Amino acid sequence: MEMAFILSSILLISYSALALFDGVYLHLFKYRLHEQESSKFEHFTHSIRAFLFSGILYTLYIGIENNRLFLIGLLLILIDVITLIIDAYVEKNSREFMGGLPRWEYILHLLVNGFHFASIAVFLVIKVELTNDGMILHDNFQSFENYSLFKMIAINLLPGAILIALLHVLVCNAKFNLLFKKLRFNCC
Repeated sequence: MEMAFILSSILLISYSALALFDGVYLHLFKYRLHEQESSKFEHFTHSIRAFLFSGILYTLYIGIENNRLFLIGLLLILIDVITLIIDAYVEKNSREFMGGLPRWEYILHLLVNGFHFASIAVFLVIKVELTNDGMILHDNFQSFENYSLFKMIAINLLPGAILIALLHVLVCNAKFNLLFKKLRFNCC
């Protein structure tokens, strides 16, 4: 179990770092998907996934000892998978303005989503035990040394995840987008 907490932590950090680069720098700063008419729906799916990640962080990783939150988290994962499928489907048309999705960004998307869902899969190994009598949801992890580090990582990622989700919505507001453009030009 100790190794599972370490592995899930590494995957969660890897996902968050790559998602930050992809979702904020590439999508909002460089390509400005929210300003491209053909990309507005893709931006909408990214916004939904950003909020879902905040919810998944809270219900699964932070609320790991609460079985009711776990069930809500499973529902959020299902919605996330459906949203990801929709996002992937619209991406080809959405990126026509830039000649299509660059191959390296496609690879980045594979890594981001791979780390995201691998972290969830490892988490499920920690939380769920299948026995001959049924399923057991573990809810006491205090005896595991790496549990506190895992939970601390999730807690520290949550404010940034919420801010990024809000940023995805705010850039669609004309006044905020003007401010965002000034910030973008001043720092990049």
